[in-house]
Amino acid sequence: MPKFFLVLFFAILCQGLQAQDPTYSQFHSAPLELNPALAGVVAAPFITLNYRNQWPNIPNAYSTYSASYSQYVPNWNSGFGALFNADVAGGGIYNSYRVGLFYAYDIRFSEKFFIRGGLEANFINKRIGWNKLVFLDQIDLEYGNVDVNGIATQTREGQPGYNVNYMDFGFGVLLSTPYVYGGFSLKHINAPSEGFMRIGQEKGELPIRYLLHIGSEIKLNPRNKIRKTAFISPNVLFSKQRDFYQLNVGAQINYDLFFGGIWFRHTFTNADAVIFMVGFQKSVFKLAYSYDWTVSKLGAKAGGAHEVSLILNFENPNQKYQQRYNDCLEIFR
Repeated sequence: MPKFFLVLFFAILCQGLQAQDPTYSQFHSAPLELNPALAGVVAAPFITLNYRNQWPNIPNAYSTYSASYSQYVPNWNSGFGALFNADVAGGGIYNSYRVGLFYAYDIRFSEKFFIRGGLEANFINKRIGWNKLVFLDQIDLEYGNVDVNGIATQTREGQPGYNVNYMDFGFGVLLSTPYVYGGFSLKHINAPSEGFMRIGQEKGELPIRYLLHIGSEIKLNPRNKIRKTAFISPNVLFSKQRDFYQLNVGAQINYDLFFGGIWFRHTFTNADAVIFMVGFQKSVFKLAYSYDWTVSKLGAKAGGAHEVSLILNFENPNQKYQQRYNDCLEIFR
């Protein structure tokens, strides 16, 4: 078996599970993945579609897919959302599926200053593609992993459960002003068990993930009442999950129909990647592509990561852009 599959399989079954959550480099295009307080950043139906192909030069490494829907209800000062996420590793050896519901509530201190609190509840299914694994006792020096009749041989290795199901909860807060926003969220606050095999007292508990994100918006043509406001949005994302730390620092610039950005991701133990993004936004559509240029020891051999996002924002496009919002969360819309 390739070394990647060996490492992946034993990481799943290990006594102390320390895997990290799948994440998107375009965190602003997957707001529900970042913070449940971002549910309903638009008063109209708001749909996001995300795809990430990580380390494409390693056969069947990681592929992640997400789809979400959210909407703000002004009469209730509330935002509602739903999300589906699939993470496929090793060509289907290890798969994770998530269905989540989100709720956020506004507390407005003034027209331009508000705080939001959000909750999320997720149902998780994780499964092992046992039939995709080949063990040493299945291999014949002459015929490979089939017998003389061409029938796949069976292993005598003990098989764990194929599926693990559990509930997973999180919450977050978001502070927004005309000049700066800041948010904090906690994932896996109930520390659910996701182990396929229990060894001793270990239950494979999923460690709590802490996220802090801060950003601003610098308008470049604030007096323009006809076309979209051009702006630069610098932002910082910090994440911690057990002994794993990650810091993203960068900025996005929007001008008319086009936008682009660059970020640097560091894991505190080594520089990880430089992220380049370009995109196009017109009418209800917002399409973006990004590439993670890996600068760590993994280097170009892994192929970095490709990511595509599509946002469908069904709010009224005829409104004057300066009158739509009094906050600096445009990067999420």
